[in-house]
Amino acid sequence: MARKVLILGVNGFIGSSLSWQILTRTDWEIYGMDMSCNKIPHCIEHERFHFFEGDITINKEWIAYHIRKCDVVVPLVAIATPSLYVKDPIRVYDLDFEANMQIVKQCVKYKKRLIFPSTSEIYGMCADKEFDEYSSNLVLGPIPKERWIYSCIKQLLDRVIWAYGAHEGLDFTLFRPFNFVGPKLDDINDAKEGSSRVVTQFIHNILHGRAIKLVDGGKQRRSFTFIDDGVDAIVRIIENKDNCASGRIFNIGNPKMDFSIRELAETLVDLVKTYPDYKHLADKVVFEEISSEEYYGSAYQDVSHRVPSVREAKERLGWEPTTDLRTMLKLTLDYHLLHQDYELNALQTK
Repeated sequence: MARKVLILGVNGFIGSSLSWQILTRTDWEIYGMDMSCNKIPHCIEHERFHFFEGDITINKEWIAYHIRKCDVVVPLVAIATPSLYVKDPIRVYDLDFEANMQIVKQCVKYKKRLIFPSTSEIYGMCADKEFDEYSSNLVLGPIPKERWIYSCIKQLLDRVIWAYGAHEGLDFTLFRPFNFVGPKLDDINDAKEGSSRVVTQFIHNILHGRAIKLVDGGKQRRSFTFIDDGVDAIVRIIENKDNCASGRIFNIGNPKMDFSIRELAETLVDLVKTYPDYKHLADKVVFEEISSEEYYGSAYQDVSHRVPSVREAKERLGWEPTTDLRTMLKLTLDYHLLHQDYELNALQTK
C-alpha cells in the first residue's frame, strides 16, 4: 500500500526538492501545504501531489485532518535566517517552536511517524573536530547573544521529541542538515543583505555589481551539501527499511566539502566568469571585510567551524554525499543563469 506523506512547507528549498524525488522514486502520495507554489510547478500537475495554499499558524484544522489521514509527517516550516534571530527573536520563537510543537503533539496523539528537521546550528560552538549526533556537546552563547534562540529552540524540540519517543512511543527521526546548497535555495533577484542565505546573497551581489561582504573576513568554515544528496538521505529516512531510522538522529552533510566563506565567495566568482553573458560582472567584483557586529548587530555570535560526522547515516541508511562544491555551485548557477528567465538586459546596462 502506497504511503501518504504530509509535507508542511512543501514549496520551500528542501520541501520542493523532496517532493520531486518522492514523486519520481516512489509510488507515495504527497499532501503539501505552503503559502505559495512557485517552486513546485512540476509537482502541482502530478496526480499523486495534492497542494493546499495555507499557513500552519492559521489553517490548523486542515493540518489536523491531514495528520490523521497521512502515514508520515514532515514539518519543514521554520524561520532559518540569522538576521531574524537577532532582529525578531519572538517571531522566530512563535513559528519555530510554538507552531511546530502543536504538530509534534498531534503526531503523538494520532500515532503518526514524524520526520523532523533539526539543524546543524544545534551544535553551536562545539569544539569537536567533527560533530557527532550522540556524543558532541551542544554549546550555546550567553542569553544577550540572541542569535542562539534558533539553535536553542531546535534543541528543545529535539529533546521533547526524543522524550515522546522514549516515554510515549512516538515513531520519530531527527535529521540535521548541514548547509544545503542548490537550485531554488532563495530568489537571487530579491536577496537582502543579512536575510538571504550566503550562496544566494553572493550570487545576487555578483550579478548586481555590489561588493561581496565577508563577515569577519570570511574565515568561518562550513560543510556544504548538495540538495539532491541531502534529500536522498531524507527519502531513505522516510522509507525506513527494517526500521533503520526510527528513534534515531542523523547528521546530513558533507564533511569533505569543508570550506571557508571566503573560499566559497572566490569559487562563485570564478564560476560566474565561465558564463559569457555574466563574465564582465564577475570581473568587477570586490570583496569587503565587515565585522559581524556591523553586519548583524551586537546580539550576533558566530561559529568557527561546522563539520558533521556522517557515520550514522552511512551505516544505518547506506547513504553518503557524492557532490563536490564546484559541481553543486555550477548546477545552482546553471539553474538561475541558464534555465530561468533572468533579467539579463537590465544587468548588462549596469
